[in-house]
Amino acid sequence: MQGKKMSLLARHVRGARGLLGWSVEDLAREAGVGVDAIRRWEAGTQKPRNATRDKIRQAFEANRIEFTNGDGPGVRLRPRPSSPGLPSEFDVET
Repeated sequence: MQGKKMSLLARHVRGARGLLGWSVEDLAREAGVGVDAIRRWEAGTQKPRNATRDKIRQAFEANRIEFTNGDGPGVRLRPRPSSPGLPSEFDVET
C-alpha cells in the first residue's frame, strides 16, 4: 500500500490467511510470532504488540498480500508477475 499504512485488523489477518490457504500455525511460522498471539488477536481477546503486528504484515506482504483502503479497508492477493515470453493466462500457481 502506498503512503500511510492502514491499521491492520484481525479481520484482515483472517482474510489474508484465507487467500493464501494458511492456518494460524502457517502464519505464525512465516511471521516468526506465537500461535497464541494470533489466536488471541483473531478472537478479539487481546491486541498484538506493534512488533507482532509488523511481523505479520511483512509476512503477508512478502507473499503477495496487499492491504487496501479504497472504498473501505480490505485485503487482496496481488497477481503473480507474468513469466517472460508467456502471456499471463499461462501462469500457474506453484
